[in-house]
Amino acid sequence: MKPRPIDNPPNPWASTEVEYLDEIPPSKLEVWEDHSRQVVSHNDSPDVGFSWSVNPYRGCLHACAYCYARPTHQYLDFGAGTDFETRLVVKPRAAELLRDHFERPSWKGETVVFSGVTDCYQPLEASLRLTRACLEVCAEYRNPVGIITKGVLIERDLDVLQRLSHDARLWVSVSLPFHKAELARAMEPYAASPQRRLLAIRRLAEAGINVAVSVAPIIPGLNDEDIHRVLTAAREAGATRAHYNLVRLPGPVKEVFEERLRAKLPLRAERVLHRIRETRGGELNDSRFKHRMRGEGLYAQTIHRLFETTARRVGMRASYITEEAPETFRRPPRKPPPSPQLSLF
Repeated sequence: MKPRPIDNPPNPWASTEVEYLDEIPPSKLEVWEDHSRQVVSHNDSPDVGFSWSVNPYRGCLHACAYCYARPTHQYLDFGAGTDFETRLVVKPRAAELLRDHFERPSWKGETVVFSGVTDCYQPLEASLRLTRACLEVCAEYRNPVGIITKGVLIERDLDVLQRLSHDARLWVSVSLPFHKAELARAMEPYAASPQRRLLAIRRLAEAGINVAVSVAPIIPGLNDEDIHRVLTAAREAGATRAHYNLVRLPGPVKEVFEERLRAKLPLRAERVLHRIRETRGGELNDSRFKHRMRGEGLYAQTIHRLFETTARRVGMRASYITEEAPETFRRPPRKPPPSPQLSLF
């Protein structure tokens, strides 16, 4: 990752504020440990197709300009700009906490999704293996799992994914909003290329994994022209389902996104911002439930019809998995404590 000067929008939750009077120092990768006592989060949003999620990481090295999760970093006293991309938080006890959660009498084996906030297969996972450890716990308990990622490192875990697919239930959604590599590099600079993610879809499908493509986010005026190419290529690679959401720019994400857009794609910036406002009632964001994922107005309706028509034409279902997961959850028998060692001396 190329060092960039520290650049964060103002954080209303920060206890202190730093102002550089001379040269702004470069942002450097820092890894912080989170020793929270639980790892499973509950979601009650009517716009999201799942209720439970696990996030082994907070912040993300992929550095996607549009990431709706950036504001969550502000609650940690960090920034939503370069801090989100370089000051990463990890949960070293994630698998242990997940096991404890599954042992609760109240847990009934509902689907757990990795991840609801930041990518569970971002580059740190290559060495820390927190996501894999959590998936192994899910396989041990035969708990249904969903995965949303743009990280091709998922291929490393085909063995545990196949166990989950066979013994419980598994769906994987590979995030692929762009088909043109130059647009992807501008907006998601440290994620794998679109072609490499298509190869990951192919390898997952060939391994018997139920795989979908997530064309998310669709950015009006930028990648809506890629919808047909993405869906066609994903279907050829083996994806059977597709879903999307319109770009969301809550809080400081608006500033990060616009700054990146003007720096990397200056000739398209005004058109893109105009189109986003056209789908958001004149604003860059609309946080209302039932509107925030799809937008409103003629342009948003056109995107929706184009997506569903194209998905049907290429032979894909245009939806998340919404069916109830099978009742496969089983708590494994507890191992008896070791027998005391007796000694005559």
